[in-house]
Order: sequence, then structure tokens, then C-alpha cells
Amino acid sequence: MSTSSTATRLAQQMAESQSYWQTEAGRSLWETQRACLGPLVEGRKGGHSLEMSMGPTLMTMSAIPHTIRWSPTRAMAETASTLVCPPDHLALPDRSIEAVVIHHWLEHLPDAHHTLQEAARVTSDSGVLVLFGFNPLALNGLTQRWRKQQGRFPWSGQWRTANRLRDWLAFVDFDVERVDYCCFRGPMSATCGGRWEALGRRHNLPLGESYMIQAQRRQRHAPVERLKFGLHAPITPTSLGATRTGASVRYHSGQHRLEKDSESE
Repeated sequence: MSTSSTATRLAQQMAESQSYWQTEAGRSLWETQRACLGPLVEGRKGGHSLEMSMGPTLMTMSAIPHTIRWSPTRAMAETASTLVCPPDHLALPDRSIEAVVIHHWLEHLPDAHHTLQEAARVTSDSGVLVLFGFNPLALNGLTQRWRKQQGRFPWSGQWRTANRLRDWLAFVDFDVERVDYCCFRGPMSATCGGRWEALGRRHNLPLGESYMIQAQRRQRHAPVERLKFGLHAPITPTSLGATRTGASVRYHSGQHRLEKDSESE
């Protein structure tokens, strides 16, 4: 499939998702997700952020001065500074973004792991990578199995568990710092919140309709250079001259060399 046809298909998926975010259920989910993200990005200042979102922007509360929105096509770009490129070839330098947010796109991309690799590549060493996804273990996850055939967002995507994405992140050398579950709807309710939300968030129950994964680059420690000794034989008390008369240890060029003194001297 050509790049242009792929971009057109992604733009169509994004356009189709907008009707969901306008429903009562979609607005309630978005507000809950934004509440989960807020404490994570409010304290981050300086640098740049990148948001690849299926819905309205979530980063309005961030103190990062330069927020970049991604779009599959120019026609769907919201501003002149919107990043327009393939999701698996982000036109950004390595480790240049302080906060990268991927909001439900991994469920609708044929090569989602390639997009995750790109997101990991552009995240700075001190930055955070945030993934939003629908939870297949929630009640809606069971419903999704038979509603997927309708081909409508959000049921049309491939829902993955947080543990599955944890494995993907480990492959790109990222560690999961925290998984937060959000949007707990009561029976026959279209909105998240109330006592169900309070109970689910308080205990972070893995039954929320959505999850937010917070991940950071795995820190590599500097290799420890071990001091090498020039001993060709096992070290024993006698070889170090501790008990035998007439043997001594001399040091040359930082190496241990054992020389046996002549007994005649």
C-alpha cells in the first residue's frame, strides 16, 4: 500500500472516530482520561511535547510551552505547526520530545509496534511516553467481541491488554512506571464518574474501560571497568610471600609480578 493511500485511510479512521467523542459516552471517557493525564504533565516545563490523538487534545493543562499535534494528512491538520507524516516515520530528531502521548492509535494501526518504536525513539532520556488504550478485560471488552463486526470506532480496533503493551515497551528499552485504569461506568450508565469511578480509581482496579500507561526510557548504567592483574597463577598466601621466607611481591607498571629472590643472596 502506498504512503498516500495509507494516509488517506488513517485520515478516514480519524474522521470516523470524531462522532464517538461527541457522544455522551465519548465525552465522559475523554474527560476522565484527561483527568488521569493531568497530574503527569502539569509539572513538566520546557521542551516539546507530541500528541498523537484520536480525539480532542488532552494536553491543554500541560506547562510544556511547545505542543505538537500529529495528523495523517494536511487536510486534517488543526494548525500550521501540526506534524504531518507517517506514524511510523516521525519527522523529529532522536530523543527530542519531553512528553509523547499516543491516544488510541495503536489499536487502529496495522503496524502499531513500528509506531511505538518511533515514539520511543523521539522521547528524551528524561521524558515520558504515555499510551492510552481500551481495556479488553473490562465489561466493554466483552461487548467489543461481537460489536467489532459493525466496523465503527471504537469497536473496530484491536484492543490489547496493558501487559501486552508492557512487553512491547520492554522491546524498545522502556520500563512501565505505572498503569492507571480510568472510566468506571455504573450499570446502564453512559457516563464515567460517581461512586463507581471513585471506587475504581481509589483501588486502581484493572476493570476500567480505559488504561493509561506511563513509561520511561530504561537507564543504562556506565560499564564498570575492572582492574586486570597480570597474574598467571592462582593467588595463594605463599605466592604472595605471606608465609615463605625469601619470596616477595614487586609492582611493575601496575601489574603484580612474582619474583623469587635468590636464597644465596
